[in-house]
Parts: sequence; C-alpha cells; structure tokens
Amino acid sequence: MKIAVIQASSQAQKNELIYSTVKRFAHDADLINFGCKVDDEIKYSYIEISVLAGLLLSSRSVDLVVTGCSSGQGMMLACNNMPGVLCGYIPTPKDAYLFAQINDGNAVSLPLGEGYTWAGQENMEKTLEQLFSEPFGQGYPRDETARKLEDTKLLKKIRNSSQVKMTDLIKSLDKPILDKVLSKEDVIEYVLQNGKDEELSLLIREMKK
Repeated sequence: MKIAVIQASSQAQKNELIYSTVKRFAHDADLINFGCKVDDEIKYSYIEISVLAGLLLSSRSVDLVVTGCSSGQGMMLACNNMPGVLCGYIPTPKDAYLFAQINDGNAVSLPLGEGYTWAGQENMEKTLEQLFSEPFGQGYPRDETARKLEDTKLLKKIRNSSQVKMTDLIKSLDKPILDKVLSKEDVIEYVLQNGKDEELSLLIREMKK
C-alpha cells in the first residue's frame, strides 16, 4: 500500500507527528510525506490540499491519503468533492476503525486543532493505530460482514456514477486555485512519475507549460 501524508498549512506544526505516527502503525506501507511543513514558503488551504489529494488518488499514484485541517470536517467535505475519493472523518479511534472496516475508503481526515487539548496527541496516535490495526474492508460487525460489504460496494458504485472525471474537474477550476495546486511541485511531479491515468498526466503537463 502506498500512503500519502498531506495536511493543510494551518496545521503544519503537526505534520511530522502525523507522518511518524502513520509510519509506526502502517508497518508495511510505502509512505510519502508531502507536508505541508512549517518552513514551506507557500501556504495551502484545505480546499487546495483536497484537490492535490484528489490528484494523488485519481491518478492511482497512491492508495490512501492521510490528511486533516483544524476541524477535520472541512477537509473531509472538500476531499469528498473530488472524483474517486471516499474520505472519512476520524476524530476518535472507534471512528477510524469503523471507517476502515465498513466504508473501506481511500482518504481520512483528522481534526488537528479543534479539541486538541493535552490529550490530543494520545488520541491521534490511538486513532491511527486503530485505522491500521486490521486490513481495510473486512466489514463490521463480523456477523453482518456480507451485508456491510454489499452496502459499501453499492455506495462506491453510486458515488462513481454521480461524479465527473478528474480531468473535467481540473479543467473547470478557476486559474488562481489551479495555479496554486500546480505550484505544489512535489505532489505534481509524483503524480506525473507514478500516476496510471495517462489522460490526467497529459492534462497536467499541458497546464504546466
């Protein structure tokens, strides 16, 4: 599994903590840290990060994105607007476990500011531990696995039918946000080098000219 860590610049001070925690619990994953980091010159909003997460997942450059913002809610909503992204809001260990087992999504959003008290780091660590405690998509509760997996399959089918292609979404973006997204060179270059969607890669190359 390839996992990308990328969160909004508003929570850049927690980037290394997120990365190190995911690395601790996602033992066999290929982990890539795209920031945002404290010393980054360009700052990115949760909206811009959601588009970058969409590019990473729609291009099939990575299998999972671990992200977040101050509340976690905004990033979750923004990511769920992206074609091919099914993002869960995971404020607690139980939410993380249930999302992984029942919803089997490909992105998770952490609340990194709201409610982040003296126990915030411990809660986040336990949340990510539960997220990666078992392989995704096994269903829960176990005696209802078949029904849960069928529901998840149907959810993904309906969601895919209701969305435009990532290439169409990118073409529809206003120039300021598109320019900002393209300025995140580490993500863009990773997509171009590792992505499996040739149409999307071609469009990105054209827009970078």
